[in-house]
Amino acid sequence: MIFLKTDEEIELMRISNDLVACTLAEVGKNIKPGITTLQLDKIADAFIRDNGAIPSFLGYEGYPNSICTSVNDQVVHGIPSKYVLKEGDIISVDCGAEKSGFHGDSCYTFCVGEVSEEARQLLKTTRESLYEGIKFAIEGKRIGDIGHAIQTYCENRGYSVVHGMTGHGIGKSMHEEPKVPNYGKSSFGTKLRIGMVVAIEPMINLGKQNIYFADDGWTAKTSDGKISAHFEHTVAISKGQADILSSFKYIDEILENNVK
Repeated sequence: MIFLKTDEEIELMRISNDLVACTLAEVGKNIKPGITTLQLDKIADAFIRDNGAIPSFLGYEGYPNSICTSVNDQVVHGIPSKYVLKEGDIISVDCGAEKSGFHGDSCYTFCVGEVSEEARQLLKTTRESLYEGIKFAIEGKRIGDIGHAIQTYCENRGYSVVHGMTGHGIGKSMHEEPKVPNYGKSSFGTKLRIGMVVAIEPMINLGKQNIYFADDGWTAKTSDGKISAHFEHTVAISKGQADILSSFKYIDEILENNVK
């Protein structure tokens, strides 16, 4: 069942998503060679709780931590650990927070120090493809329009789209209907209506699309060992233009300050 949100509920979701955006920026401030992914998890957990919310991921279907930290060939759902980040790594940080009964969800893939040009281009394309998909998150379009836009944008640039994992509806539950694949046919799938809120999250591989799950039962990895990128926004379906509830503005600000 697809749950349509009222205007008031969407505003509550905007608050949850703004907190997620701030949390990702707080984590981003600390991403550098020498820090462990478990330390990043503790930073996120404390920040979410200090702001009156609950980490959405912790305990979800048994997940053991408050964020997902997926490094290099890890596609999604990487579990924070004693792994020490090193120069040249990339790390996607997926974060969720529940406040006032509604969830926020967003992901950003960060560079650790100086990374290769091929990594930079993968991250650039994946982030851009997210916004290409969001263009179609409007009343009257269909789920397939979103996936088709993402798939076309990435495949035309030589990358592959992960098929085994999708975006999703979101609201009072972390995962609701409908599923939002990052591939598909235009004009196919569920028709988008005002009041729907979805998490759109391209997961794009440098190499082939195939993935497998690590022994921990959570971490999805590329089968060929090549790197993968992941960006995500929570979006409310609107008329004429999508309403992006999450934000990368705080991350962009801290990254710009790091360059200066």
